[in-house]
Amino acid sequence: MGIAVAAILALSGLWLLSPRESTAAPQAAPATPAAGGAQAASAPSSAPAAVPVPTVPAKPALVPDYVLPPVTDGMVPVLTRVPTEQKVVFLTIDDGATKMPQDLKILTDNQIKASLFLAQTFVLDNPAFFSGFVAQGHLVENHTVSHQLNFITLSYAQQKAEICSMADYAQVAYGRRPVLFRPPGGPYTNVTRRAAADCGMKAIVDWEAKANAGGMDYQVGHALRPGDIVLMHFRPEFAADMAAFLAAQKAAGLEVVLLEDYLATG
Repeated sequence: MGIAVAAILALSGLWLLSPRESTAAPQAAPATPAAGGAQAASAPSSAPAAVPVPTVPAKPALVPDYVLPPVTDGMVPVLTRVPTEQKVVFLTIDDGATKMPQDLKILTDNQIKASLFLAQTFVLDNPAFFSGFVAQGHLVENHTVSHQLNFITLSYAQQKAEICSMADYAQVAYGRRPVLFRPPGGPYTNVTRRAAADCGMKAIVDWEAKANAGGMDYQVGHALRPGDIVLMHFRPEFAADMAAFLAAQKAAGLEVVLLEDYLATG
């Protein structure tokens, strides 16, 4: 290109580019790594802000305020309720004659552990049914072998045989020897207390509140009280009885606790 032409083009702001020259903007130099070898990176402006996860306070451990009395004069103590200031209630379920698969699910869905006072005569047709309850943390306790409602008319030797034989059976069938005893129907005498002690029982457990026929029955008052031991049965109306118990328990503001845990006899 002549000098004169070049001068004219320069003055007019135009240049002729050679094929090796590029019109693209020059590339920025790569970022220099930050100290320690980490390369600084800024979060995109569109990234959502972190949402704090709420902290759920840990539930305070339940500290029992009652100690089960020891066997005295060769006789076990008797409980109809637990004298406590804690807002707790205890569910016990008797017999075992009716076995419906949904019963365990009802307890599990409501996160309830119960003491099962079973009689051997009601269990023998399907002992494995109650193995599922044991696997879920329910405990099998002693309700005699034959569930005779005239239990207190039996001799000491007969009562002892009924209690000890059921304890032996439960230990083999469910891997734990019962420590609590409930006489059929509830009545007991000092003979019963002595026979229970001689079979290794730590207490006779009766009740003052009952879930029955889809409602609640109270021997004292008209509502559940702290420390109440509630009686239920494995019967066709199990679901209705459980609904009545849960309504009463929630209305009273009580927590369902496994009796053996509270008495430290599990």
